[in-house]
Amino acid sequence: MDRSRLYGPVNRWAEFRRRQRAALEESNRIAAVREAHENGQLTEEGQHADAESVGTDGRAPSGSVSGGLPDTADRLGHGQQTPYGVVGRPLNRHSPFYLGFFGALGAVVAIALWGLVGRLQTTLTILVVSVFLTLSLDPVVQWMTGRGMRRPGAVAITFAGLLAVFGLIGLVIIPPVVSEGSELAGNAPDYAQQVLDSRWVRQLDRDYDLVGRVEEEVRKRATDEAFISGVLGGVLGAGRAVISGVFQVFTVLVLTLYFLTTLPRMKHAAFATVPASRRLRVNTLSEEIMRRTGSYALGQVAVASINAVLSWVMMTVLGIPYAAVLAVAVGLLGLIPMVGATLGAFLVCLIALFTDPTKALVAGIYYVVYQQLENYVIAPRIMQRTVSVPGAVTVVAALIGGTLFGVIGALLAIPVAAGMLLLYEEVLVPRQGRV
Repeated sequence: MDRSRLYGPVNRWAEFRRRQRAALEESNRIAAVREAHENGQLTEEGQHADAESVGTDGRAPSGSVSGGLPDTADRLGHGQQTPYGVVGRPLNRHSPFYLGFFGALGAVVAIALWGLVGRLQTTLTILVVSVFLTLSLDPVVQWMTGRGMRRPGAVAITFAGLLAVFGLIGLVIIPPVVSEGSELAGNAPDYAQQVLDSRWVRQLDRDYDLVGRVEEEVRKRATDEAFISGVLGGVLGAGRAVISGVFQVFTVLVLTLYFLTTLPRMKHAAFATVPASRRLRVNTLSEEIMRRTGSYALGQVAVASINAVLSWVMMTVLGIPYAAVLAVAVGLLGLIPMVGATLGAFLVCLIALFTDPTKALVAGIYYVVYQQLENYVIAPRIMQRTVSVPGAVTVVAALIGGTLFGVIGALLAIPVAAGMLLLYEEVLVPRQGRV
């Protein structure tokens, strides 16, 4: 591309602005000199010198300073009155006071912005989860639109499927939890009596008067207003947390539906801010990054679903109680990279331990074998087809993301690593090869 054609209009505009500025400053200088002469603050010699410094065409000589206001200020002296105020010594921007003042002001602004970001943590988390869920569902929508379906219909079917999955999970989890909770509450007195009738409790009661002390402590707590207020506050806080969680889930679903519907327009608006010469390249890289992010999410869901189904089969064969609920919990925890599957296995083994230690041992052996199979066979095959991220990069990215931003960071670490790896392969390496 011819640089003269590209920068010519810019240079001509800059030269026009310089000429305008010089003419304005010269006019101001002549007016200041005239005002100073009328006030008797400028001698005739100074007036003639100023008149001679202006050429016959009314412009200042090329070697003079653009604008005579500094020269006039020098002749009038510091502290003299001019039509533009009192002429004073300019502020020294290298002084310690100037640097310290504006440095402290910048630090205060940075701290205030960081505080605002901290207060928006919940909102930012909701936005991140919504965008991640949108990119996860967009490949399904694109698959439908590629087969002739219009995008609104594809979005409606995909979102209906998402709601059906959430509803199915609720149907699997809520009824057993409610029934088992009611059964536990009804059998609580019997469990308490069995504990009190046990041999080791009776022995402790004979030696240390354990039951009497427990009863006395219960009566004391029952009449303690601070304790009752704390319990009620904890109950209200738990209820408020549940309501807040339900509201946040609803907000995430609404934002996901909105983002999924308007995703092409959002991408078009974002790409329109990129210079036209680089727009195609940025568009291609961004689409590939978003594709990898969505593919990673689908791959992670596939790995977690396989873990949940096989866990349900294992618990059903061994006779571990609450198999369906635990299988759903294992699947949800499996969405967390690195530690999710381990947490699910620990939960299943803990429940099995209360039922039969032998079943807990068998479940532990099963999970040790399965996690090796998942880590070295299932997950690499699925992830290699989706995000193409090496195993070492996956581990390091998940560790860094989890350490910095918790569960959300661990969830987003691998797609971010995939995007950075794509930029490395498609931008940095070719550029270094051309140098």
